[in-house]
Formats: sequence, structure tokens, C-alpha cells
Amino acid sequence: MTVSRAVAVAEAQPRLGALTVVDVRTPGEFATGHLPGALNVPFDRLAQSAPELREAAGRAPLLIVCASGARADKAVTELAVHGIAASGLTGGTRAWAAAGHPLERPAGPARAVWALERQVRFTAGGLVLTGLLLGLLVHPALQLLSAAVAGGLVFSAVTDTCGMAVVLGRLPFNRRGARPGV
Repeated sequence: MTVSRAVAVAEAQPRLGALTVVDVRTPGEFATGHLPGALNVPFDRLAQSAPELREAAGRAPLLIVCASGARADKAVTELAVHGIAASGLTGGTRAWAAAGHPLERPAGPARAVWALERQVRFTAGGLVLTGLLLGLLVHPALQLLSAAVAGGLVFSAVTDTCGMAVVLGRLPFNRRGARPGV
């Protein structure tokens, strides 16, 4: 069975049992709800998981999933560098849930973890406000903090990478709740 680089929810849903679903969100995000049977391999661990993912791809085509589809697209490209064919779910778990399909959640109380993109926006905004306030109240040179964050955001947009997301993804609340293994 072959799959294209991008797979729509309507195409993936009937084939779900024949695919190996790999969710590349942080374990904290994964624990808030994921496609049935999905394995959690955070984006920043793809390269070190390449041998296991190659083996899994040999058993069944890989469907890569994230919250919106953006990280899944990057993961498909990253896996291709390692010679592993995979497809990304267009629209991610948001599109899956919006289409009325179920999400699996761990037993117990639901965890409220913000999506990584939301964490980045909150952190960047907080740092900019902090730099501006410190510049006004303490010393004008402290406004350079805001300038540094702005420069980081521009760099992030130009390179389509996000160092802040990598750092935030390593925080303990983004690491809890993962299901091991590929």
C-alpha cells in the first residue's frame, strides 16, 4: 500500500488500521488526545528514532500527525532525509476531531497542556512585554530583550525553525504522558 506525501482526513480514516500512525507532538500535547493507536515520537527525537521508524515503515506505511499538520510536514521531510517514506495528515488532530472522529486520551483526568505553538506565542509575548517594562522602569538598555525576541521571531520565520519551541518542548510538563515505542 502506498500513501502520498499529504493525506486528507477522509482518506486516512478508512485506512487507519493499515497505517502506522506516529504523532510528533510533545508528550504533553499527545496526552491531551491523539488518533487511535498512535505512537508518540516527538519531533525533536525523529533522527534518533530513525532506525525504529524505518522498521515500522517496512511493516505499514507511516502517517505522521501533529496538531495542525505543520510539524507533520516538517517531520515527513526530515524522515525523507533518512530514507524513510511517510505521509502527513492534512490539518492534523484538529482536522481529525473536527471531522467527528474520536481521539484517544489516557485514563484519568484530562490534562490541560497548551499546544506548543501557543506556548511559543505566550512566551515570546511575555518576554517582549518584560523587556519593554524593564526598559521603562529599570534601564532603557533592557529593551534589548524585546529586540532580541523580535530578531528571533524574524529568524524563525525566515528559516522555518523555532529554537524557542525546541526549548519549551523539553520542559517537564511537555514530556509527561508519552506512550513509549515505535
